[in-house]
Amino acid sequence: MYIYHLSHIDLDGYGCQYLSSKAFDNIECYNANYGSEVTARLEEILSNIQLKRQDGVKDDILILITDLNLTTKECNFLEKEAIALGAKIQLLDHHATGASASERFAWYLLDTSRSATKITYDWLRANSDFDLNGEYEPIVEAINAIDIWKDKSQYFDYGRVLLGMISGAKEINRILFSNEDRTYKLNLIDTASKILKESPLQDAPIILDDALHQTKKSFFHIDKNDTKDNLVANFVTRLLGREKERLTIFYRGYKGILAYNVGSASLIGNAFLVANPDYDFYMDINSRGNFSLRSNNKIDVSNMASEIGNGGGHPNASGGKIENYKDSFVYDNLKKMIQEYINQKSGQVIS
Repeated sequence: MYIYHLSHIDLDGYGCQYLSSKAFDNIECYNANYGSEVTARLEEILSNIQLKRQDGVKDDILILITDLNLTTKECNFLEKEAIALGAKIQLLDHHATGASASERFAWYLLDTSRSATKITYDWLRANSDFDLNGEYEPIVEAINAIDIWKDKSQYFDYGRVLLGMISGAKEINRILFSNEDRTYKLNLIDTASKILKESPLQDAPIILDDALHQTKKSFFHIDKNDTKDNLVANFVTRLLGREKERLTIFYRGYKGILAYNVGSASLIGNAFLVANPDYDFYMDINSRGNFSLRSNNKIDVSNMASEIGNGGGHPNASGGKIENYKDSFVYDNLKKMIQEYINQKSGQVIS
């Protein structure tokens, strides 16, 4: 069976995927916040399933949705498309706002008394041989305690550390590098699960809190030890280099790379340009349309910033803002919009 698992972007959502990734071998994970991103991710999943069917795969396929409530309209759309592709659906959620939809669809399991992670855990154990020895039960109880605020639970304090651990894990941009961001967060949960299992419960929150910095450094450690900021910058720079063809944009015959909400433009941008001398500029744009530009003496980015963003600065370090910017959680759409904007402002034609 192939599993396509869509979940929320908080501790509870990633907790569900932590469990499903342990339970299934053939699984692809996706994440979404509420609103139009849910529909976009569902469309992405359906498109990937269609490609698999076109490749002749006839195995059972399950679309698993956790910690997200769907509207009746979204449910109708998903069910129709899934039937056409021969895929099954299972939704596991605890948000009361999904009550009306849950009453209409047999595959919509709603239980407001448990977190989505606990619902997923119970569902996996009821429908498979998952975790027969209860290895993951403590981490599930900790996530459940904090997510539905069971402050009398013995696991509540540990859950509070978990909550901050995931909400603070912003080193990798999830729109630009979704798989790496998810892997990072599931790695943190896995470490937390082991600490909880191996430590006295009363000491576990402090042990996890003390271990977090080193745990994060270990994930980003590639060759030699360094400060966490430098390790993260090196890790992200390597990701940019690996994905540079996908991220390439052009300005007046110059080739650049478009990053999204990466930050640390001077450190990461300059490191990327040194490692990739075939690129002329580095551009990082944030969710408000503000952008940073860096160059390594190949283009005067102050002129570029002035032309496309009413900005300026220095020849190798400048910035500005895109007019009437509309943010997107789909990177390809964002890149297309920025490239068209650059083309319009500079008068360039890209074939």
